[in-house]
Amino acid sequence: MASGQLDGITGVAVLEVDTPHGQAKVHVHAADQPRAALVLGHGAAGGVTAPDLVAVTSAARSEGISVGLVEQPYRVAGRRSPAPAHQLDAAWTAVVDHLLASELGGLPLVVGGRSSGARVACRTAEATGAVAVLCLAFPLQPPGRAERPSRLPELDAVKVPMLVVQGAGDPFGIPPAGTHRTVVQVPGNHSLRTNLQAVTDAVQDWLQVTLSAWPSSRRSGSRPPT
Repeated sequence: MASGQLDGITGVAVLEVDTPHGQAKVHVHAADQPRAALVLGHGAAGGVTAPDLVAVTSAARSEGISVGLVEQPYRVAGRRSPAPAHQLDAAWTAVVDHLLASELGGLPLVVGGRSSGARVACRTAEATGAVAVLCLAFPLQPPGRAERPSRLPELDAVKVPMLVVQGAGDPFGIPPAGTHRTVVQVPGNHSLRTNLQAVTDAVQDWLQVTLSAWPSSRRSGSRPPT
C-alpha cells in the first residue's frame, strides 16, 4: 500500500510506501517529459537533503530524468542508526518496485545513492532491473579499520554501467575503475560538499553518455546493449 501528497510549495510529490520493514517515503521530482528515472538513497545517518543528492537531482532533471529520493524506514521512524543490510535492501527493493509500477513506470531505471545508499543500490541492482548505477561517496573501506573487509566486491558485482563520484580526500578511499565502472575524483572529502559543481558536471556528463546508449523507449528492467 502507498499514499502520497503534493507539496504545494515545491511541487514535489511525497509518497508513503509500505515495506517489509516499515514505512518509507519517496520525494518524487518529476520531469515534464521524462526519458528515464533515477532513484537515489541517502547515507547512513543522513537524509535526502544532503547537498550532493540535491545537486544531482537538479542535474538529472535538467536532462529530462525524473528523480525519486528514498527515505529508508528507519529514518522515517526518527532513528539515526541504520537498519541491517538485509532490511535496507528489502525496503529499497519494495520501494523501487512500487515506483516502477506507478509514478516511474515505463522508464529506463538508474539507481544509486550516497555512501550507504550507494551500497544498497549496488547490492540490489540486478533485482531491481537497473540499467545503470550512480554512486556518490562510496564507502570503500572504513577509515582506521583495516581489519574490516573492503566493500569493493559490492561494486564489482554490478554488471551495468556505473559512475562513482568520490572526494579526492575521502577517508574511505578511492575505488578503482573497472570494466563497467567509471570513477571520477572531485575536490573534497566524503561529504562531497567542497565543489558541488564538479559533482554536478561529472554526473551530468555521465548521464548524457549513458542514456544515449539505448533507445529512450526502452522500459524499466531492460538491459542496455553491452
